Amino acid sequence: MQTRRMRSLAGAFRRSPLLVAFALGSLLVGLTPWLGMASTGPGGREAIPPPIPGAFGQQTAKQSPHHGVAPASAMEPTAPVLDRTGWTATASDEETLKENGRAANVLDGDTATLWHSRWSGTPAPLPHSITIDMHRTTVVSALVYRPRTVGINGRVGEYSISVSIDGRSWGSPVATGTLADDASAKTLGFAPQGARFVRLTAVTEAGNRGPWSAAAELDLLGDPGTPAATVDLPRTGWTATASDEETAKENGRAANVLDGDAATLWHSRWSGTPAPLPHSITIDMHRTAAVSALVYQPRKDGANGRAGTYTITASTDGTTFGPLLATGTWRDDDTVKTATFSRTRSARYVRLTVTREAGDRGPWTSAAEIRLSGPADPAVHGSWSRITGFPLVPVASAVLPGDKLLAWSAYALDRFGGSNGYTQTAILDLRTGKVTQRRIDNTGHDMFCPGIAMLADGRVLVTGGSNAQKASIYDPATDTWSATTDMNIARGYQAMTLISTGEAFVLGGSWSGAAGDKSGEVWSPDTRTWRKLPGVPAAPAMTADPRGPYRADNHMWLYATSGGKVLQLGPSKQMNWITTGGNGSITSAGTRADSQDAMTGNAVAYDIGKLLTLGGSPAYENAPATRRAYTVSVDGDRATAARTGDMGHARAFGNSVVLPDGKVAVFGGQSYPVPFSDATSVLTPELWDPATGRFTPLASMAVPRNYHSVANLLPDGRVFSGGGGLCGDCATNHPDGAVFTPPYLLNADGSPKPRPVITGGVPPRAAAGTSLTVTTEGPVASFVLMRAAAATHSTDNDQRRVPLKSTATGTGTYTVSLPADTGVVLPGTYMLFALDARGVPSTARFITVS
Repeated sequence: MQTRRMRSLAGAFRRSPLLVAFALGSLLVGLTPWLGMASTGPGGREAIPPPIPGAFGQQTAKQSPHHGVAPASAMEPTAPVLDRTGWTATASDEETLKENGRAANVLDGDTATLWHSRWSGTPAPLPHSITIDMHRTTVVSALVYRPRTVGINGRVGEYSISVSIDGRSWGSPVATGTLADDASAKTLGFAPQGARFVRLTAVTEAGNRGPWSAAAELDLLGDPGTPAATVDLPRTGWTATASDEETAKENGRAANVLDGDAATLWHSRWSGTPAPLPHSITIDMHRTAAVSALVYQPRKDGANGRAGTYTITASTDGTTFGPLLATGTWRDDDTVKTATFSRTRSARYVRLTVTREAGDRGPWTSAAEIRLSGPADPAVHGSWSRITGFPLVPVASAVLPGDKLLAWSAYALDRFGGSNGYTQTAILDLRTGKVTQRRIDNTGHDMFCPGIAMLADGRVLVTGGSNAQKASIYDPATDTWSATTDMNIARGYQAMTLISTGEAFVLGGSWSGAAGDKSGEVWSPDTRTWRKLPGVPAAPAMTADPRGPYRADNHMWLYATSGGKVLQLGPSKQMNWITTGGNGSITSAGTRADSQDAMTGNAVAYDIGKLLTLGGSPAYENAPATRRAYTVSVDGDRATAARTGDMGHARAFGNSVVLPDGKVAVFGGQSYPVPFSDATSVLTPELWDPATGRFTPLASMAVPRNYHSVANLLPDGRVFSGGGGLCGDCATNHPDGAVFTPPYLLNADGSPKPRPVITGGVPPRAAAGTSLTVTTEGPVASFVLMRAAAATHSTDNDQRRVPLKSTATGTGTYTVSLPADTGVVLPGTYMLFALDARGVPSTARFITVS
């Protein structure tokens, strides 16, 4: 399914420049450090609020010559603001004695009125909740929260959102997160689903000023066309019939929507006297199946007949259709559209009825292809967690010991530009789901568009970007940032990797810094200085991007091997061997089989000396992506590339993650890469199996993950996928993420499979070449090291899977041998997994190999 999702405010919110500037700039942010405690009046209500500073996310930046401009599609919302007519609101408590703080005020259209928790007398304690009853079931995908406009007390901090069909059964929250302590409107997204009731629960007050909660207005957003946790149903044996079809002047038969050819189409009868609207087309699956969504692909050869206003119904017998499963109006363009059903329906027949042509060009309807989607099978396709709101767009991320995920954006929370000397960061606690935010000033480094390397001692080295010569180090042991020596060459979008010597290698990066060849250099952890490598120019590793080095030397795929050597295996079709001793050298390693340049694709090491490359496009942007994937095998000084199975979807700006069982999951991306756009989004992840060379679909994502998105393997064997956007006042910022549970962890009913457990024998540090005596609960089949990794801009050169030799020495006791070659087990922090005979991994234990 390929579509876009709204992640910003819509309608009236977009008409206010001030609201827009604050809405996306502060979306899901903790701003507490910037606001002092206010003087308060009775009941904790402040007398005179202090001015809100132009804090992070909103200050004017010194503009970079490479500051991005969002395309028009990024400025257009795709999820409609739902009509509030007939809605009601109730709250867990409300203030009625000392002010009109009733829940109903959030629906009156007046931002000067508000709901406030009870504060007179003895204030009602946190948490407080407010529930919207739409008095009808419809698809809803986000709640828009506008804080009070006068005063600051009661702003929601930590929150959760729950939905219900009947107002009694609520289930687990569909979203959690943390909001900014500011007055901006905030959009809190979750997986689209049918609901009548939506409940916002305030767990904390944003500034910790007291046990209060308040809201000026609440809105809900409808179907963005991104149904979650679905898969395309196989169309084998299906047939299609229509209320009418054109057969006299063209082949416009209904059957064409099922032929897999977007160049053919169904068209309503237009010759002679055109058949009037409405027109309908009915899919007969010839079997009963659970159906959750309909995917509509408009014709590609013209605009006439694009479906505008539509309804969708279903039937088990082909005679009785109803009730409505979806209704709405699609945009007048040629992008693929998806209608999410208000509830999953068991049906044999599904009918799309079009009551209006999208551009009002005439009484016509057409369709190139129609697909149906059903619920994913967890044991085959995996499953997704609720969406977690972040205090920034996570453009870069790194997995840390202690079950933490570090993320950062730029000088601002929702945008980038200039060289401002500070960075917005956040840490997600994977155990609690809580996100904390911090601005880093002490390194003088805006770390947007950086190179990243995980160091031998477990620290994170971040280089260049907006402050193009700077280098900073994060130490997870102390939770501190420090500056290290500046690079010799200013860079942005450069590639980095640790090498077998424990040093960090960097190459390329013409996105920022002065023009000229961005040749290699190496950082020493002993001297904390950089050494130039004049023998390693970037030019041999460039793509043939039409914009030249500015785009051609970006995001290189690097694989470190023995003796300080590095294989540069992409994105250029030319591969190169690099040495890092002395002045260094770069020599050809041949081409990547028949691959073209594949900028904005990626590569991942799925076994020792074995890599998989996925997707990409000949140019950084505005060029069709590829479905192709290749394997690259490294044997000594030889690199051999071969084409493997194609992905089901072409994608660029996607992210790939190797799993402990050696399979590779790929998330997100676009079939036609355009930075900051969610058009042509690929919402179906895929899983590559090295045993077969084939890709299979996984459960669909609720949120597009494209340019500036990330993905990381987590210590419990699941995968974090988040981010995308960072374009300021746009509709495609995604300050959130979700965790994907691969099918190897799940039974068919979605319950967790029993997992191996490592009980002991894993020290915090060990040397390469040593053996460990590891104990487990019960028998296991194998052990594997997965390097803790860092991702940005679809590139993660830190990923590395190292299967280990092990021998059972007793019941639940194993001798596990670490490789002696630091070109195989690069120095650094790893996650040690035990796997059972079915390939189910344990939760990992962290170990630093140095």
